[in-house]
Amino acid sequence: MLKELFTKSKKKKYATIPSERDKQDVPEGIMTKCPNCKKIMYTKELVKNAKVCLHCGHHHTMTADERIESLFEPGSFTELDEGLLTANPLDFPDYMDKIEKDREKSDLNEAVVTGVGKIGGHELAVAVMDSRFRMGSMGSVVGEKITRAIEKAGESGIPFLIFTASGGARMQEGVLSLMQMAKTSAALKMFSDGGGLIVSVMTHPTTGGVSASFASLGDINLAEPGALIGFAGRRIIEQTIREELPDDFQTAEFLMKHGQLDAVVSRLDMKEKLENILEIHVPGGEWV
Repeated sequence: MLKELFTKSKKKKYATIPSERDKQDVPEGIMTKCPNCKKIMYTKELVKNAKVCLHCGHHHTMTADERIESLFEPGSFTELDEGLLTANPLDFPDYMDKIEKDREKSDLNEAVVTGVGKIGGHELAVAVMDSRFRMGSMGSVVGEKITRAIEKAGESGIPFLIFTASGGARMQEGVLSLMQMAKTSAALKMFSDGGGLIVSVMTHPTTGGVSASFASLGDINLAEPGALIGFAGRRIIEQTIREELPDDFQTAEFLMKHGQLDAVVSRLDMKEKLENILEIHVPGGEWV
C-alpha cells in the first residue's frame, strides 16, 4: 500500500476518446466565428447587430434580402424583374448546372435584387448585389436588371441607390458580360443628365468590371469598412509594376485616403447616412 502511495501513476499515452453518450451536439449555425478577430459569438446576436462583429467591428457578408430588410421601411419594398433568368448564349460547359445550384443555395434567380422602396420616407429605386450567387459576377441578366432599375428611377423621378458586391464580369458569358459595363454606364449617364441622384455603396468585395463601371459612377460613393475595392488583383499589379504595394492597398480606407470615396460608413450607421443624403438632396421627393 505504501508503495502505491509513493509511486507516480503512469500517464496515458493516448487521450481517451469520449463515447457517443458523452458527446454534446451543438446545433449547426448557432455560433459564428469572426474571421478577423477569431472570437466566437452567438449567430443571433451577430444578426441583431446587422452582422457586424460585436468584438472588432468586422462586417460579415450580408445577403440582399437582409440588407433590404435592414434599410427599407417595412412593407415599402416592391421587387422588379424577379423573373428575368440567365441563359447560356455561348453554350459554356456546365454553366446552367452551376446557375441552378446557386439558385437553390441562395433562393435567388440572379446575383442582384432590384426594386423600389422607401428609406426615411423617400422613395427610391435600388439594386442590391448578392455574392452568394456566382460570387456576384456580372452577366447579361445582372446588367439588364440594373439598367431597368436605373430607367425606373428616371421615369419616376426618384433617386437610384446601388449596393455592389462582385468578383467582376462573368467569364461564362464572354463579351456579352463585358457589354454590361457600357450599358449600365450609359444608363447612369442619361439618368444623371436628367438630374437624377446616384448613390453607390461598395461592399466586400467590389472588383473587376463592376468596380470599373457602375460601382464607381455615383454622385456620392460610399463603402463599408474594410471592403476590398479594385480592378485587377494585387498580385497581378505587383508583378506588372514590379513594386510592393502597401498593406492596405485596395481597401475602402485606402481609397478614401486617396480621394476615390466620399466616406467609409459602418453598416450600423448606413441607414442614418442614407436618410441624411436623401433629405439634403431630394426634400419632398423633388430634385434640388
